[in-house]
Amino acid sequence: MTNKLTGIAASDGIAIAPVYLLVDPDLSFEEKIIEDCEQELVRLSIAVDQAKAELEKIRQLASTQLGEAEAQVFDAHLLVLSDPEFLAQIKNLIEDEKMNAEASLQKVADMFIATFEAMEDNPYMQERAADIRDVKQRLMAALLGVELPTPATIDHEVIVVARDLTPSDTAQLNKKYVKAFVTEIGGRTSHSAIMARSLEIPAIVGIKGVSEAVTQGQKIIVDAIEGSVILQPTESELKEYQDKSALLRQNKEELKKLVSASSLTSDGKSLEIAANIGTPQDVEGVIANGADGIGLYRTEFLYMNSSDFPSEDDQYQAYRQVLEAVDGKGVVVRTMDIGGDKHLPYMTLPQELNPFLGYRAIRISLDKQEMFKTQLRALLRASVHGDLKIMFPMIATLSEFHQAKAILEEAKEELAQAQIAYSDKIEVGIMVEIPAAAVLADQFAKEVDFFSIGTNDLIQYSMAADRMNEQVSYLYQPYNPSILRLVKFVIDSAHQEGKWVGMCGEMAGDQMAVPILVGMGLDEFSMSASSILRTRQLVSRLDSQMMKELAERVTKECSSSEEVLDLVKNYLAQ
Repeated sequence: MTNKLTGIAASDGIAIAPVYLLVDPDLSFEEKIIEDCEQELVRLSIAVDQAKAELEKIRQLASTQLGEAEAQVFDAHLLVLSDPEFLAQIKNLIEDEKMNAEASLQKVADMFIATFEAMEDNPYMQERAADIRDVKQRLMAALLGVELPTPATIDHEVIVVARDLTPSDTAQLNKKYVKAFVTEIGGRTSHSAIMARSLEIPAIVGIKGVSEAVTQGQKIIVDAIEGSVILQPTESELKEYQDKSALLRQNKEELKKLVSASSLTSDGKSLEIAANIGTPQDVEGVIANGADGIGLYRTEFLYMNSSDFPSEDDQYQAYRQVLEAVDGKGVVVRTMDIGGDKHLPYMTLPQELNPFLGYRAIRISLDKQEMFKTQLRALLRASVHGDLKIMFPMIATLSEFHQAKAILEEAKEELAQAQIAYSDKIEVGIMVEIPAAAVLADQFAKEVDFFSIGTNDLIQYSMAADRMNEQVSYLYQPYNPSILRLVKFVIDSAHQEGKWVGMCGEMAGDQMAVPILVGMGLDEFSMSASSILRTRQLVSRLDSQMMKELAERVTKECSSSEEVLDLVKNYLAQ
């Protein structure tokens, strides 16, 4: 077995720590006919008590680390464990059928799951199926004496290794203890990678077979700069990477001097370097890194970390918290972007051959207008607490923008009738991530207040290449001249109408793309908080007029990504 595995460096950094394998354990069992029913009932009772104790501990940790709203999902699990009907049916099978506790649990739990899953017209009841599935796994593990991996209970330094991490998995990682994570699948723009950068946790993705290559508790080195994992480090390798890690920390300390600095090019042109966030908790990193504002607040995490659609008041409090925390700086809030790879357990979405090109984002909001209006009312109410800007995602046509704007106006009218205050200075824009919108940017620019370019999707849709598909990942080319021409057209179209334009895709923090974007006149760069100071340092070394010349040349003279990169390197070397 090779000592080193390589993948995609998704979030910079170096970590040395024991492995925490986040994989589903083997919960297989043998169905038996038992003779001592009393003993089996005692086994069940002990397992229920153990599962309750674990869930109460997890709930407490989640409440402390993530907040009360996120912790409430564990209340539903505790309710299942206390449900007399659920437990009575398991006990009945043990007593009447002489079935062992594991088999009884599986039979009853699967029956409940199937019943709830069949309630297609009741999303709330369907969600109970997910709760029972989780409780079944925890109870089964307790009966079998198997320890379940639970990220919320991690209380010592580890490197998490998993096949994949969902956005909600990643959101539960406590960076005090989780020093890095490594996954078998994913790319630089996968949601787990984006969340890792938000949490400032080193991460490597796309290492096939890494879960089988390591063992629980094994010490490994994660070099998330080069994208490599060293499985059995020697003493000299440990020393080498400890030194590298110390140098990284030293460089970070140097960057901290820029926290209060203005975002200016070397010739004095002012830019805005903002942060992307997913939850109100992320604001701490935004402030610590001296962001000029928030260029993207992904509100779907409010929905994903809830056991039901978040209420207007819950959303209002979350938006208000962020607006007040940044103390007057601009906050661009993207309305709910569910669909694609982001699902809600309490919302049934259609089965689609290509969900990324299907029923998602603004398409759901325009279809489920009451849900959309609830979010818009919450945003409007929060607008009095800061500089709020509202952004609609996945807009393809002017008609969609008109419809969304009309619903926003209805929400304003409802609040006005109820004599509830809201700001009259809210800018309303769109995320430019569909090529159709980019090509029609000159017409959109007449009607929107701003654009924010979502390059993650714009690139994959323009290149007809799924950014999560390893077979075509070579086509995910942010520096391709065709992409750069599209981006330049969007920026020029906005400026023609006196509107500002930002970028909230990963390209905004890409150190090779930033010089080109400065030259194109991009007004706002929004990125993971951990990239802000490094980008501010880079921008301070760039002459905007020289970069303008660079931008002209890459869009007119280059025919490949390689040519673009060579040209950028030449300009940076001058």
